Amino acid sequence: MWDYSDKVKDHFFNPKNAGAVVNANAIGEVGSISCGDALRLSLKVNEDSEVIEDAGFQTFGCGSAIASSSVLTEIIKGMTLDEALKVTNQDIAAELDGLPPEKMHCSVMGREALQAAVANYRGEEWKDDHEEGALICKCFAIDAVMIEEMVWANKLRTVEDVTNYTKAGGGCAACHEDIEAILEKVLKERGESFDPTAASIEKEAVVAEKKPLTNLQRIKKIEEVLTALRPQLMADGGDVELVEVIGNTAYVNMTGACNGCQMAAMTIAGIQQRLMEVLGEFIKVVPASEMSKLVNIQEASHA
Repeated sequence: MWDYSDKVKDHFFNPKNAGAVVNANAIGEVGSISCGDALRLSLKVNEDSEVIEDAGFQTFGCGSAIASSSVLTEIIKGMTLDEALKVTNQDIAAELDGLPPEKMHCSVMGREALQAAVANYRGEEWKDDHEEGALICKCFAIDAVMIEEMVWANKLRTVEDVTNYTKAGGGCAACHEDIEAILEKVLKERGESFDPTAASIEKEAVVAEKKPLTNLQRIKKIEEVLTALRPQLMADGGDVELVEVIGNTAYVNMTGACNGCQMAAMTIAGIQQRLMEVLGEFIKVVPASEMSKLVNIQEASHA
């Protein structure tokens, strides 16, 4: 179960500086929509002092990617470019009171977008095309240089760590052997030995396993999410109400303009995505009408 801090939730539901900066003079783009995450960072830099006067972001990705991009813009506004370049992915995660280990790559994406934007402003070429290092993970286009840098900077020591921080190895797993070779090389340089059976750094940091949510706790959190989404739906003449929660399925009624709308399915899908981000677990959102069908099927099976 993913446990998101209140700060992550706040930056997800109420992102700061979303959108492109007007008259931006520095643009940094990283990631790829086809790979699941992409970020475009735009900055307005004072040409005399090199102070970042404004920052905005456009992110395609999960809630953690949005939160990381949002908090990054808040961190760097008012900094000089040189000061901003010292911001690390650990700084981004720390400002959010932590990220789930599986989402640390979102903070890395923010750091890279910042580097790309500064290079763009200074007329320098920022390369993300693997000319410096061999392409290791073809699924997410991650090269050896990036993996080595993340292993050093974050003291990674397992393939799972590398996947959490870079996404490398999170697809077909064909690159795991190459990732292990990089880990063995870097750990040797650090005076350590690579142990393929070692626990990830995040797992060792866990003091006690969190208990799963009770159904009552789950219902309360779902209601909180729906309450936060309600103003947006009502602005379009619609609304949503929770009818029942059975296991990992939430049954809802779409009312007003949302009832029968051609976009209702997409609205429900959006609600489901937000619920999974907040609850940190899989949950399915379906129209309440499906619940009555399920009851009829169950009654028929017992007849």
